[in-house]
Amino acid sequence: MPLINLKHAETLVDGLDHPEGVAYGPDGKLYAGGEAGQIYRIDLASRQVEQFATSKGLNLGLAHDAAGNTYVCNPGNAAVIKASPQGEVTVYSRGSAARAMVTPNYPAFDAHGYLYVCDSGQWKADNGCIWSIAPGGDTTLIDSECAQFPNGCAVSPDGQFLYVAMSLNPPRVVRFRIDGGRKVGPVELVAEMPHTVPDGLAFCADGSLLLSCYRPDAIFRILPDGDVSVLMEDYEGTALGAPTNVCFGGPELSLLFWANLGRWHIGLNRQSGLR
Repeated sequence: MPLINLKHAETLVDGLDHPEGVAYGPDGKLYAGGEAGQIYRIDLASRQVEQFATSKGLNLGLAHDAAGNTYVCNPGNAAVIKASPQGEVTVYSRGSAARAMVTPNYPAFDAHGYLYVCDSGQWKADNGCIWSIAPGGDTTLIDSECAQFPNGCAVSPDGQFLYVAMSLNPPRVVRFRIDGGRKVGPVELVAEMPHTVPDGLAFCADGSLLLSCYRPDAIFRILPDGDVSVLMEDYEGTALGAPTNVCFGGPELSLLFWANLGRWHIGLNRQSGLR
């Protein structure tokens, strides 16, 4: 049985344009992207939505730096773009001189300011890779072994590993050790996820890992020992409709949010017992 009853799922805001990415900013607001380039900023208290910036095409995963800039994976530009709090949009990286980005999908910062980016490549082409972007934008290809549509990623709480959701061949979650923006260890299997399309990742304070899925309409929890359970699921695809990315936010990071690429809203759970 799911660990969280679906009756505890709320709609934080509705009327967004098929949001995939969701991230909690250092300003205490929630951020999401839209299919037509919208970058949304959401006030949690008032539930007011502001489109404060615009990019080209579908926006995927988002991350923030300490200054409040929003970094958005934007496959329409084949780039990671940077949106200032005032809405100024610039290109942060298109890859390296040796290889261009194809489908940047999800970014995650470490404590030293390196931005790790999963580039999914083309669907079922097994040409994905993982980038590391140093502070300032210098970009390095650090892994091409995780080529089977790498999707979401997360830096472990101790900063030692990058965890990656692999959507294909077979669907799974893997990790490898990182140091100073580099890959310094082999790829290790964390959990197999048969009959799913893994998408987003987020760590909990207890070291467990949440995995949101494009298919099915579910969010899983992976314990440090690799045990997998269903946190939430929705066979109707309404409260959870292709819940692609997931994050914590709000007071003491006690609120669980998810973006629904298959619908128009950001979901909220106040009673997960996780953070």
